[in-house]
Formats: sequence, C-alpha cells, structure tokens
Amino acid sequence: MVVPSVRLLLLPLVVCGVLLGLPLGLGPAAATVDGDQPRVVRVGTEGVYPPFSYRDPESNELTGFDVDVVRAVAEEAGWDLRFTEAPFDALFPALDTGRLDVIANQVTVTPEREARYLFSTPYTYSRGVIVTASDTDDITTLEDLEGRTTAQTASSNWAAVAKDAGAEIDYVQDFGPGVELLVQGRVDAIVNDNIAVLDYLATSGSDEVKIAGPAGDEVLAQALAFTKADAELRQEADDALAALREDGTLEQISEDYFGADVTVEGGTTDVDVEASDTRTRSEVVQDTAWPMFVGLLRGTVPLTLASFVLGLALGLAAALARLSGIRLLDWTARVYISVIRGTPLLVQLFIVFFGLPQLGVDLDPYPAAIIALSLNVGGYAAEILRAAILSVPRGQYEAATVIGMDYGRSMRRIVLPQAARIAVPPLSNTLLSLIKDTSLASLVLVPELFREAQVTAGATFEYLPLYALAALYFWVVCYLVSLAQGPLERRLSRYVA
Repeated sequence: MVVPSVRLLLLPLVVCGVLLGLPLGLGPAAATVDGDQPRVVRVGTEGVYPPFSYRDPESNELTGFDVDVVRAVAEEAGWDLRFTEAPFDALFPALDTGRLDVIANQVTVTPEREARYLFSTPYTYSRGVIVTASDTDDITTLEDLEGRTTAQTASSNWAAVAKDAGAEIDYVQDFGPGVELLVQGRVDAIVNDNIAVLDYLATSGSDEVKIAGPAGDEVLAQALAFTKADAELRQEADDALAALREDGTLEQISEDYFGADVTVEGGTTDVDVEASDTRTRSEVVQDTAWPMFVGLLRGTVPLTLASFVLGLALGLAAALARLSGIRLLDWTARVYISVIRGTPLLVQLFIVFFGLPQLGVDLDPYPAAIIALSLNVGGYAAEILRAAILSVPRGQYEAATVIGMDYGRSMRRIVLPQAARIAVPPLSNTLLSLIKDTSLASLVLVPELFREAQVTAGATFEYLPLYALAALYFWVVCYLVSLAQGPLERRLSRYVA
C-alpha cells in the first residue's frame, strides 16, 4: 500500500506521460512527397517585420509581402506550406538543423550566405537607409557611423553594413526594439531596409526618428533561402517565381503593398508604403489579450506542467544519488547539479535545440523545450529535496529499521512523506521561476504567451502596454500557484512527526 503523499508524487509522472504522448501537432513535418500528396514545406518567417511578415490586425493571421510571395510560389509549385514564426536570429539555426525548409523573410543575398545556403531567384530589390533621432544632424552617410553605436539584428546583412562602416553594434531581436533604443538615446542610428523604415513611420506616426540618408548606393537583392541539400526544392521555387513574374502575379503583389514593382531592380525608389496597422493603443491591447491567453494555455501551462513533473523526478533521483553510498552515483549527481546551476537556462535551451541535432539528436520544439526546462528544474530541485530528506530526524530511519522496513520502504513510507512537507516552500519558488522561464521557449520556436506579446509589439510598436499585459498574465498564474501552496502544506503536515 502506498501512502497518499507518495501517490501525489506518482500522479505527476502519469500526467507528464500523458502530456508528452499527446499529438500536439506542432513539430516540424517532413518536406517529402507521399504519392499524390503535395510536398509539405516548412517556412520560417518573423511575423514581426511589417510590411514583409506580420500579423493582420483584424484577423491575427500571418500576412505580408514575403508571406504572400511564398504562398503564391507554393500554389504554383504545388507545395503544402507550414509556417513557423520565430525571431530572425533563430531562423537560420532552425534551417541548419532541418526544422525549416525555407526562409521567407527579406533575406538579402550576400557572398557569405551564398557560401552556406542556396537562394532562389531574387524577388525583391531594396536599398538601405540610415535612421537617426529627429534632432540628430551629424549622421547622414555611412562614413558618419564610424565610432557611433547602431542597433541591429545580429544575423541581418544590415549589421554587417554598419560594422563595415566602423560602427559599434548593439544587437537587438528585431527592428522595433532597435527604434526604441534610438528614441531613448541609447544608440546613435539604425541601418535597415528603406521599405521597413517607411512602414514604421507610417504605422507609428512617430516624429522622433527620421531617415537621415542612404546606406550607400548598392541595390540589394532578397530571395528565399534553402539549405545546400535542397537544390530540388530551390529549383521548384525558381520555376514558380519565373511563372509568377511572367504572368504578372509578383508585380501585382508588390503594387498592392508598395504602389511600385520592387520585384525588379530600381523599383524601390518610388514606393508608397501605407501603415500596416492603424489601430489605437486600446484596440491593440484588446485584440491581443485573447491570443496571449491562448498562448498561455497552449504553450506556457503545458510547458510548466510537463517540465516541473519531469524536473521533480530528476531532482529526486539526483538527491537520492547524492545520499547513496555509491561513489559513482554521488559524483554523477554532483556533476549534473554543478553543470545545471552553473550555466544559464538560455544556453541550455540552445544546446538542446540547436546543438544536439549536430550529434544526430533532432528534437521538435516542444520536447526540446521540455527537456531543457526539466533538466534545469532537476538541478535546483535536487539540492532542495536532499536538504529536505536530511532534515528528517535520524530517529525516523532507526525506528523504521527496528520494525523491519528495508531502505526502499522506509524512504517511501516514512522519510519522503515528511520531506515532502519541508520541501514545499522552496519547490514552490522553483515552480514560480519555471512559469516565468517558459518565456524563453519562444527562442526555440515554441509559441507561448510572451511570444504573442512580442509579435504584436513588433508590428504595432506598443511595447509598454503589451509587455505590461504579459506581465499581468504571468503574475496572475504565479499568484494562483501561490494560493495553492498553503493548503498543500497543511495536507502534508499530517505526515510530519
């Protein structure tokens, strides 16, 4: 017979098994052809880079120039598209590890990228511009950036342009946060695509920043990006783009967004960019509240439950290993705890998601996030549980031995029920930290609460209200968890001698 408190320890393991066994349907699908079925192609895009890739303010559906172009390509080529939204800096690692088949996000063709990736025929031509604060008059050319600080996305070609000009680079996740740094006076300039900047000015109505001048005379070409192994897929895209260019579809898509044909060289000099989002601040917050709540239920809560349950199991195993007389188990547990507590969670996430595929271990976003978060929880829970077990009076062990209980039964029936009560407060803190740490999962392609806030904030530039709303959601969840701590402590108190 198992005492109730031990049942409580076993129940989460069952729940975790169910969660991990659910067909979430969010992992990547193989880009293969099965009989007459269309080829499934996984497309990576930011979703926060208007007018090229963003959420429609009315329907919350993914839209934008690049999105429409790749959808037209898919229709022509017979692809079945699956979109994945992620920060730009995460798109190329996801392509490298086989989680994406193509990137459609105004990817500029550069010699460095061509050495590593395949590119379709260019479908956009653009020019770079320098953006400064409105009261800045001494930066008008690339030469003026020498020794200045610019805000750039790390893997964008504009970061390389600014760096080659002698600028110091502050790296940001996307264009919107860079503008905020510029407005706040924390950087001197931004180098970016002229169309994206014009969209920002039209959407935000801001008079705090301006286009100070061109970022050189070079015309840059943008294309779909593929891995070197996907030459056949690239060829299908080229054939589709040629057909779309011949029948005027590409030109029409461009005219709809820019009032000019940017799909040919020289077409970016006379663009007319309308605001991609004209909602008021209150409308933005109201419209985003529900998607954020859905992100909470589909991403944050499942990640928290599964990771905490697995983490507790790992932590208990590591704690018992530390307490065992077997030196190999003790030192293995010590190394595990030391590595987990001595490295950042973000690094652990990236190792599991982006690093392990290079060793042949290719995990979908949800399992990868759960494994990384569970390992992290286990490293901290191990020491909490070890201390709780050691705090049970020695006499409890001796009494169990006297009545004939072996080690396993005495731990299960005598020690662990009492240790559980002692461990509840610090484990609650670990759970609260885990709830908040799930916000990092968006960097490994998991759509959760904070990612929804980032998507809308990137398109509307309403950072304060949306991030404050995200904070409110997290606080409510943490508060509800805190309320459950008292009853749980009282329930477990009856097992304490």
